[in-house]
Amino acid sequence: MPGSGSGGLRSAPLAAHVLQSPPPWNWYAKDITVKGLEVIKQCSRVYLEAYTSILTVGKEALEEFYGKELILADRETVEQEADTILKGAHQCDVAFLVVGDPFGATTHSDLVLRAVKLGVPYRVIHNASILNAVGCCGLQLYNFGEVVSVVFWTDTWKPESFYDKIAKNRRNGMHTLCLLDIKVKEQSLENLMKGKKIYEPPRYMSVNQAAEQLLAIVQNRRLQGEEPEIAGNTICVGLARVGAVDQKIASGTLQEMTTVALGDPLHSLIITGTLHPLEVDMLKLFAVDKSIFEHMAE
Repeated sequence: MPGSGSGGLRSAPLAAHVLQSPPPWNWYAKDITVKGLEVIKQCSRVYLEAYTSILTVGKEALEEFYGKELILADRETVEQEADTILKGAHQCDVAFLVVGDPFGATTHSDLVLRAVKLGVPYRVIHNASILNAVGCCGLQLYNFGEVVSVVFWTDTWKPESFYDKIAKNRRNGMHTLCLLDIKVKEQSLENLMKGKKIYEPPRYMSVNQAAEQLLAIVQNRRLQGEEPEIAGNTICVGLARVGAVDQKIASGTLQEMTTVALGDPLHSLIITGTLHPLEVDMLKLFAVDKSIFEHMAE
């Protein structure tokens, strides 16, 4: 079962590319690697994973560029009907396309384990992902610590475990990449209990929401007598639609991240650790308020 990275991040060997006009219709379809495209053309069935990220191009544009019909695979398909994806893979090649890197989600590892158990050979073709493309903001990749996921809070569930990982990274002088929650084809508790397959509208956490939740945790920790590792004036970076022509990056304080306008999803948030002077110079390029940022980053 050949795998193939596809989708929202450029992987061309160019340091920078300034567009003079709107990109052509197949601009983002070309994000796939040459090797990945060759594999797709050889496959009898091609699945497109459609729940761990957002495509920057429509399914139809991908089908036209690939010359293949794509089968959308949502969370339910991948987690509960994985055997359907692998069916017949002994006799013909099957591709499973992922936005970014194929192993960005644990369900993709599960698919590989299932293939091995069935004796189905597989091959992975990597592509760019937010885990390495995040370097576009100027922070050095080897200065990042553990990646964390920030989940949507509810009225009755407000976990703070992601803060503890951020705090650990900060104590070690490391930056933290926060991957923000995505809710796609999710059921409400009521519909789940009633067995009704009625799904909630898609939701994508913004940098603003993540920053607000972090500040609430900071306040909670202070009320508990702790001295938090982060505060409202901690330098952060907000990123949106990394790799797209309308990509946005904003650097500033955590407090500023609650109001910064980054537009449509997907968003990511970075909580910085110890900053190298070169990193500071790079972050100034994206500062919400240069005077405040320069003062804070010294």
